[in-house]
Parts: sequence; structure tokens; C-alpha cells
Amino acid sequence: MDVGQPTLDQLRLFLAVVDEGSFNAAARKLGRAISVVSYGIVTLETQLGVTLFDREGSKKPVLTPAGKAMLAQARAVADNVDALIAGVRNFNQGLEAELGLAIDVMFPTHLVAEVLREFQLLYPTVLLRLYVEALGTIAAMVVDGRAELGIAGPELVAIPDLEREAIGEVELIPVAAPDHPLARMDVIPPGEARKHRQLVLTDRSQLTQGRDFSVFAASTWRLGDLGARHALMREGIGWGNMPRHLIATDLATGRLKRLILPEAPGMAYRFHAVWRRDCPIGPARTWVLDALRERLTRCPDAKTPRQAD
Repeated sequence: MDVGQPTLDQLRLFLAVVDEGSFNAAARKLGRAISVVSYGIVTLETQLGVTLFDREGSKKPVLTPAGKAMLAQARAVADNVDALIAGVRNFNQGLEAELGLAIDVMFPTHLVAEVLREFQLLYPTVLLRLYVEALGTIAAMVVDGRAELGIAGPELVAIPDLEREAIGEVELIPVAAPDHPLARMDVIPPGEARKHRQLVLTDRSQLTQGRDFSVFAASTWRLGDLGARHALMREGIGWGNMPRHLIATDLATGRLKRLILPEAPGMAYRFHAVWRRDCPIGPARTWVLDALRERLTRCPDAKTPRQAD
């Protein structure tokens, strides 16, 4: 049986339906009409002589055995084309005209300042756009093109469009004001932390909506601003996990006290560099990533991926 040759556009339609979970969602992601997506999939199935999705008995299309068999090859073809396009763009464009950089709020701010001060001297013609956000917002900004490079925290949801590289981590420790009930306990019994309000860092991203990072308490206040959360903890309004480098002075002066919680006495907050697979890798972006990774190795409370192993 002869098999027709699918187009790259048809393969991208197929992958979009798989990744987004429905024809409607794929159409929204690609900015196409749902009729175009449906027609493209039907045409692809006709050319290949197989049924890729089981559309019966479910509101969402489910991959058939043939669809599952084709998925890996289709993704490999699309990835190779993305790499080709990125390489050509990089060759043609050379130095970037502008660079969007989105950094997780947990990343040591003084290290970011050092890097950006040097960046201005080395690349004075590159317009830098800096964003400081939390959790899934970093990845969301890279996905939608508002930033070409993101320094994100732990991966809360897998995103097929992004490449990731681990660059290091900082330590988070649970703390509270010295007059907080938890701080006044010599020994905190298991489950006690759940009874007290936890101040939780949240974000405005739809990518991680409904997902939590290190939440233990039944009662929570969710804040998108790390500085506001810090201030509320100092006032004894709640407890929460904070990066050690940010509260070192508070711990030394007694304004905050470390909590030894049986559930989580401390934890690693891992950073990843993220970028779109189809985004050209220019010299400015490469320098910023290398500089941030190198500075992180100097932070006393941070570890590189090799040190963390």
C-alpha cells in the first residue's frame, strides 16, 4: 500500500492535538480555526491510510495504536526542523537586538544585579527586558515569547515546547517570627504545622493553576510577592519556606527563627534554564546563561548540579 507524504504543517497539527488534548485547544494554540485542524488531521489519516485518533466514546481524542506508533517519529521530525530553523536564524541574525530575561523570584537578587551590570558593558546595543516572577509564570513567559530565556524553579508541569538545563539550587528552610506558636515549641510534633497558617508563594500562570509547591498547612495565604511574604512572616502572621540566602540576617539577629519540622526541615529549590526549541541561540543569551550559572556557584547557600549529586 502506497503511503502519502505528510507535510510539516500536518505533523504540527497532529502534535498540537496530542499535546493540548483536544482539537479545540490545538486550534487555540496554533491560532487556527478548528475546522482547519480537523481537516488537516483527516487528510493526514487519509494519506497515511491509518486512524490516528479514536474519536468514539470520549469527549477528547485518544491516540490509537497507529497514532502512538507515529508520535515519536513525528515529534523527532518537528524537533529537527525546529533545530534547523533556529540554526539558520542564528546564522542570519548574529547578535540579538533584544533579549527578554525572566528570572524566578527565589534566585539570589544580588547575583542577578552583578550579571546585568556586566551585561550592559559587554552588550550596550542589546535591549534587555527583565522580568522577576514566580513558579510557572517563568515558563509561561518563555512559551508565549515574552522572554527568550527563563531561569525557572522546579518543574511543576512538563512543557514539550521548552528545552531545560539544570543550573543549580538554593536551600529553602521553614521559618517564623520568634513569637509564633511554632517557634516557641522546643519540639514540633508531626502534623502540628498543618494547624497554623502557611504563607505560600503563588503565581499568575495558567500553566500551573491548581498546583502547589511545598504546601503543608490547611490554612494558607497565597502571595505572588516574595517581599510581602517575608514582611508578614516577620510580623508573626504565618510561617513558610524562605531561601536561606534571603533571610540570613533575620536568622542572625533573631527576627526569624528556623523551624525544625518533621515533615520538611529544609529542601532544595532547583533552578533550570528554559528556552523555546525554535528560538535562535544568540551570543547575548549564551553569555547571560553562563554568567548566571557561574555566579550561582559562588553563592554560599547554593549548589551546582554536580555539587548536588
